[in-house]
Amino acid sequence: MNTEEMYLSLKEKLNGIVPDIELRYKAELAVEINRLKEEKNAVILGHNYMEPVLFHSVTDIKGDSLELSRKAAITEKDIIVFCGVKFMAETAKILNPTKTVLIPSLAGCSLAASITAADVIALKKKYPGVPVVTYVNTYADVKAESDICCTSGNAVAVVESFESETIIFLPDEYLARNVAIETGKHIIFPSLERIPSTAETELDVQIIGWLGRCEVHEKYTVEDIANVRLEYPEVLILAHPECSPEVVAASDFSGSTSAMIKYIKQTSAPRYLLLTECSMADNVAAENPDKSMLRMCSVRCPHMNQITMENTLDSLKYNQHIIEIPEDIRVRAYNAVERMLRIG
Repeated sequence: MNTEEMYLSLKEKLNGIVPDIELRYKAELAVEINRLKEEKNAVILGHNYMEPVLFHSVTDIKGDSLELSRKAAITEKDIIVFCGVKFMAETAKILNPTKTVLIPSLAGCSLAASITAADVIALKKKYPGVPVVTYVNTYADVKAESDICCTSGNAVAVVESFESETIIFLPDEYLARNVAIETGKHIIFPSLERIPSTAETELDVQIIGWLGRCEVHEKYTVEDIANVRLEYPEVLILAHPECSPEVVAASDFSGSTSAMIKYIKQTSAPRYLLLTECSMADNVAAENPDKSMLRMCSVRCPHMNQITMENTLDSLKYNQHIIEIPEDIRVRAYNAVERMLRIG
């Protein structure tokens, strides 16, 4: 596909979503990225939160963290370019130790940064024998200290897979609270409440949580929802489970990014509003031109936003930035991720 063909393809999909001048400029970059991708036998993974032109022009595999983890585990390409934040690229490396895994920018994550391996070790010491479930939105050394990982899409299934009455669920406070509500389990946060005795832990505490939050999803409020419904009473509101339980309860549907996408495709409502990262709303609108999407989102992830067409091109051109994980950490982290993938 030449530059003009790429431009026309993007214009057909993103007209009204992305300014024309941006489409023309980025079409040229997209053609060069796709050329280098073929030349270097590379695959580009794109998270649902990627900016629209990148998402629709150069990514070979799109999805949420669980979908991308699954596809990364079976790719035959020599190079994996992960258009997402660092913990996602680490997960690809955990599953593909012999592949070169690149990330266009060493983008961090407020949630992943909220907990360290030392924190997990301390919790395991405080609650010996209690299994540790860690959200995939964490760094490799944290995964290595865990029994199993989960995503927002399979968190309930992972929690219910344990015979143990008590589990440690890290690090997202809101996801943990939402899982506790859905499973009917009692939850505590040791840094907020007194540490229960061993007897109390065994009898009363079923989920031990952590106070990490996503800086995007924590910004949505019940007041936001009330104000939208006041103006658009027929709107269908979908919230990510990293939003607070109050926001989830006030919404019409809650699920992972992939679950939200599937829900919109399968239902008919006069209008939709997504309470998640704003670029995803643009991407969903582009994929569903027959649906009426409220374009009221104002919350961008500053970390996801670091991944651009320009540094994706540079990543392929100069082999930057290479993800490396010490083998002892990778092997232990692999066990936790692989168990997650088996549950689905």
